[in-house]
Amino acid sequence: MSNIVLGVSGSISAYRACDLARDLMRAGHTVRVCLTDSAAKFVTPVLFETLTGNPCLTDTFEEPIRGRMAHIDWARQADLILLAPATANTLNKLAQGIGDDMLTTLILAAQVPLLIAPAMNPVMYTHPETQASIHKLQSQGAFFIEPAEGDVASGETGQGKLAPNAEIIASAESILARRQSLTGKTILITSGPTQESIDSVRFLTNRSSGKMGLAMARAAQLMGAEVILISGPTSLPDPANATTIHVRTAEQMLAAAHEQAPKADWIIGLAAVSDYRPANPSPTKIRRSEEDLTLTLVPNPDIIATLAQQNPTKRVVAFAAEPTQDPAYAVEKMHRKGVSAIALNDISNPQIGFQSDENELTLILANGKSFQSGRKSKLSCALWLLDQLSENP
Repeated sequence: MSNIVLGVSGSISAYRACDLARDLMRAGHTVRVCLTDSAAKFVTPVLFETLTGNPCLTDTFEEPIRGRMAHIDWARQADLILLAPATANTLNKLAQGIGDDMLTTLILAAQVPLLIAPAMNPVMYTHPETQASIHKLQSQGAFFIEPAEGDVASGETGQGKLAPNAEIIASAESILARRQSLTGKTILITSGPTQESIDSVRFLTNRSSGKMGLAMARAAQLMGAEVILISGPTSLPDPANATTIHVRTAEQMLAAAHEQAPKADWIIGLAAVSDYRPANPSPTKIRRSEEDLTLTLVPNPDIIATLAQQNPTKRVVAFAAEPTQDPAYAVEKMHRKGVSAIALNDISNPQIGFQSDENELTLILANGKSFQSGRKSKLSCALWLLDQLSENP
């Protein structure tokens, strides 16, 4: 079915990875195993090679096929990387982008979903640095299976036991199934703020960070879609393997979206577009004086409404960033813009508003149905939204 790289780090629960590898194979998957040096103190490469029938990697410079870079080959051939068990050391290294052994190097080279099942002492799991690393990896697209409560090897009790194999396998298969759900589709996403010049040094903009748009791009890729991202100015990195077009103003964003729309099956408008722009921006810096300064503003084009009108056969989805959870304005906005669905998010809550790492969405369809995501990471919200759109064509 799928090619899974099973990464094993140095937890006492490494012994359970043996059964996990066999259970994955019984489910029809091809499994190859990579051990950290610490994991190899608990279980051996020979054991996993015997169980899986495939080479087991440990050393960074180990190459089963001479002349080939194993960490690149395995990363490219994998459909999923499953890190189980994951220690605090390995989690914290990955969060910092450190690749100092074969396993962390392989994960850094991969562009496929990463599923992580931590296992460690409960105090280590709840340590602020470990939790910060988990949060950072989740924001970058990693999936986590929380450890179970119970007695751990130290004799203490708490949350730190490796999750049951059945739960790990169910999560892996769910991710793998989702990875095919948008295969063959191209999704056009607008993201980030726009900037409208007042003069050569000042501009009108808003607090959008572009995080939700980037999360949507990553989610679409995880589900098998091709992605075209049109982004206003942000400090975020471009998503790998996506077509990214950088713009500054609303008019530039509309022009880019108009050009790319024929290639897309779905259009999702997440950009926080300036509603107005200065009518007569100054080509030079406006100097300070004691006189009042009046700016005349003119409306910007309504990008998502224009795209919906120009592409009546495509699925066009808008976002409504509102200072309320009341859906009334979002519903009116959906009908006025002519889109097939709208996602409402309450920006009055600073924990889920602009620049935060979490969100909470209410998806409203043109047929009147609505769905609520609950509070999740922005990536999880994006995956949830795409799932709902796929299930409700």
